Formats: sequence, C-alpha cells, structure tokens
Amino acid sequence: MSYVLGIDLGCTNIKGLAVTLAGDVLAEVSLPTQEEAGRRIWSRNVRLVCERLSKTVGHKPAVLGIAAPGLPARDQRSIAYMPGRLQGLEGLVWSKFLAVEHPVPVLNDAQAALLGEAWLGAASDCRNAILLTLGTGVGGAAMVDGHLLRGHIGRAGHLGHISLNPDAEVDVANTPGSLESAIGDCTVQARSGGRFLSTKALLEAALAGDRPAAEVWRRSVKSLAAGLAGLINVLDPEIVVIGGGIVRSGDALFRPLRADLKRFEWRPGGHKARVAAAELGDRAGAFGAAWNALHHAID
Repeated sequence: MSYVLGIDLGCTNIKGLAVTLAGDVLAEVSLPTQEEAGRRIWSRNVRLVCERLSKTVGHKPAVLGIAAPGLPARDQRSIAYMPGRLQGLEGLVWSKFLAVEHPVPVLNDAQAALLGEAWLGAASDCRNAILLTLGTGVGGAAMVDGHLLRGHIGRAGHLGHISLNPDAEVDVANTPGSLESAIGDCTVQARSGGRFLSTKALLEAALAGDRPAAEVWRRSVKSLAAGLAGLINVLDPEIVVIGGGIVRSGDALFRPLRADLKRFEWRPGGHKARVAAAELGDRAGAFGAAWNALHHAID
C-alpha cells in the first residue's frame, strides 16, 4: 500500500503521521522536541519518528513532507530563516538529512495546518480560507482560489502581525500594536496588569465572574474581530478557521467574536465569512505536510 509521511516539527513536540493517499491514518508517533534539561534532540527525534512510522506500516513511504516554524526557502527544501530557536534548522536540506532520494518539501507550520484543514478538516469544502492559531503568538496562513499564499520571500500568511494600533509598542516582527500583541499569550500578563500568565487563566477567571478579567478578555476578542474584518476585506475567504488550545473554550470565544464581526465585517449582498474552530487539533500540521508532499510529487 502506498502511503505518505507528514512530519510537523514544533518547538515542543514532533508529530508524525503515516497516511494513505486518501488521508486515512495508518500510524501516528509523537516525540518531544527537547528533553527537560533543554538538550537539543529534535534532529534525532525527527529521524526516530520517521523510522517508527515506517516500521509500523512495514515499508518505506512513497513521499515525505515536513512542516516547521520559520520561513521556507524558495525551493521549499529547507527553512531559510528561523532565528533564536531550533538551532541547526536554518538551511537544513531534509532530503539529505533523512537520506532519501526524492525531494522533501518543507512548509511553514501554520501554512501546513491550513492545508491540513483544507484537506480533511474545517475548510475541506473551501477554496478560499484563512487560518489563525491562537497561542503564545498568533500564527496564520491564507489560501486564495485554491492556492496557498507564500509570497515573495515566504512571509505571506503572518496574519498575527497586522497592525491594529500604529502608536503601540512593536512586536517581534516590528509591527506596532499587532493582532498578536492584542490577543496572544505573549502579552496577557501585560494586558491584565500582571494578574494572569496565560489566556487560559484569564478566561477561567472571566467565566467565574471576575469583572476586570472579563473586560480584558472582551477587549482581546474585539481586537481579534477587528483584525479579522480587515483580513476578510483583503483576502475574501469563505471561512476563517481558528485553531490553538483556546478554541476549546467554545462559546466563550466564538459567541462574542461572531457578535463583533456582525458589527465590523463588510457583508455585500448579505455574504459573510464563516467562522469555525479547527477540527484536526495537533494533527493539522502533519496532515498538511503529508498533503504537500503528495502534491509536490504529482506536480
């Protein structure tokens, strides 16, 4: 049976899937990116994930794809730019590293997650979609007319780095008052006056009746809606897929978000973008890497 491997190299875990050409999962392996002491083991563990998946299935895959943080090189065979984390990732040609004969295409992890959701998840019936992952930061990706947007140097889709306030402090991408700063975990301590260290803790307090926490949460969601309204004007998606652990909060996120979008979104002829939670969870990037490898081989 022909199958494809999809590997999602995250900063915490490495997720690997062996899937059929139709997307059915044959095997799944997850290993840590780093040990508790911080020693880098990501490169060894990527190899182990591939080996264990192949052993479980019983033979080597037809093709293999990688998803990783950073900006992919133009030839899609490596990550060209990823400062500060995963030392050794920049410039690593995966086909050589994994000693395989066929090219191993590489995607940014958020781009891979969108491809996964477009293949088998929330956006499976759509050709125009955007995805945002709400976590430490705000990752993103966009698909227009069935084509994943990559851009001139691979920056396309960094939706968390749009500016909502030109007078505010800049974020890690030098964007003043970014969407990421408005709702990402990276700023929740500052936004809550030092009271909370995570969005999860902030939301739990808000739902328990903490009025100051509820005000911070409400302002964060309003900022997200304003950012989405602008992105909808630029990209005209059928669907906006929201991922990340915070989507498990359900109505606490989506009810005020949809209410704010009703106020902010331009809806010619009554048309509006659908807003939905991501469906594939932490498998999305691996599914997207597998899909990309399969179609890269076909192309």
